[in-house]
Amino acid sequence: MKFPLAVALALLLSACLPAVPADPGPGAQPGDVLDGSANGQLVEREPDLCHAADYQQYVGQPGSVVPGLGIQRETRVIPYGGIYSQEYVPGRINFWLAPSGVIERIGCG
Repeated sequence: MKFPLAVALALLLSACLPAVPADPGPGAQPGDVLDGSANGQLVEREPDLCHAADYQQYVGQPGSVVPGLGIQRETRVIPYGGIYSQEYVPGRINFWLAPSGVIERIGCG
């Protein structure tokens, strides 16, 4: 008699778990924001406040070049698979590295 009660309790408690987020689909990158709707569409963050477009020519270069670029604003180099905080800082430039250590993507945050 205890087993069915335990199963019923487990089912009841499982309804309290948060929903699994939707898969953002192809083209999604770390740091992208979902619009929160059921279709899980990607939405743009604020315009290029960190001027990441000015540094796109460094994509494909080793991550070690970042300190020598003379960037006067906050930067962050994120190694492949690295752990980093999720707070969004619009003026900060993030350099995401590929497994090989080269810059794969540059964006604000």
